[in-house]
Amino acid sequence: MARVAVTRVLPGDALDRLRACGHEVVVHPGALPPTPDELRALVSHADGLLCTLADRVDEPLLAAAADLRAIAVYAVGTDNIDFEATGRRAIAVGNTPDVLTDATADLAMALLLAAARRLPAAERNVRDGHWATWEPGGFLGLELRGARLVIVGGGRIGRATGERAEAFGMDVTFVGRGDDLHRALGAADVVSLHAPLTPGTRGLIGRDALAALPRGAILVNTARGELVDQLALAEALTSGHLAAAALDVTTPEPLPADDPLLDAPNLLVVPHIGSATTKARAAMAEQAVANLLAGLGGEPMPWPAEPSA
Repeated sequence: MARVAVTRVLPGDALDRLRACGHEVVVHPGALPPTPDELRALVSHADGLLCTLADRVDEPLLAAAADLRAIAVYAVGTDNIDFEATGRRAIAVGNTPDVLTDATADLAMALLLAAARRLPAAERNVRDGHWATWEPGGFLGLELRGARLVIVGGGRIGRATGERAEAFGMDVTFVGRGDDLHRALGAADVVSLHAPLTPGTRGLIGRDALAALPRGAILVNTARGELVDQLALAEALTSGHLAAAALDVTTPEPLPADDPLLDAPNLLVVPHIGSATTKARAAMAEQAVANLLAGLGGEPMPWPAEPSA
């Protein structure tokens, strides 16, 4: 029997598979992710760990977890994992690809549509009692047919977002590693970020990249908050250079209520809900458990994770 530490209560009944195999499952009971001290205590006698992106797995944590031999990340991204540290200890690491692709691409399109048609501002106008009449010039936005969408990152989610955008009649261009990002941005009406977080992509969308966008462009980010220089983004929104931005991810998460980004106009922020469908989250839990069962059994994980290049 192995002891498995789980850092959050998960939807669905996937954890019952671990229990049915005779493993002891210890779930952190809090509504928030465990603190570093709580996480160290949770894994101190654990053979397996099921964690989220909010849980940093690094050398200090692993030093407190001498028995750990399998880690399942309840996410596609694995930038919370120190792969050099896990590699030195021969700890298997897995993630949950594929099953959240459609859910996240759906949200990217929802954010794109909301920003393009100025839905947050229009909704507030109604709630604040300012809706006086139909206005010929009120809340004019971007029509998607014929608009140019630049997708940064051509992985599964980026491609799925592109398919959805093409169904709306958008002209889609993918930008990958080695492509001229600023040149592509110069022709964009909308930019949607889907790149992994790596040393090379951190701060990818900074002042220069934002300045390369035509005035009135829209930015959507459902990838990682660290891809964007948020101070530069706030400045671009405040100056009117950007028409709008819609974000599912920020730095940090959650954003403090007094963060200057939240004072920027024409900004929509949602709380990292890209994979938040019942189907996707249950499938993620099933994959994470399958990874743990394989790793604890000394077998290759069905969805092994590797560090982003």
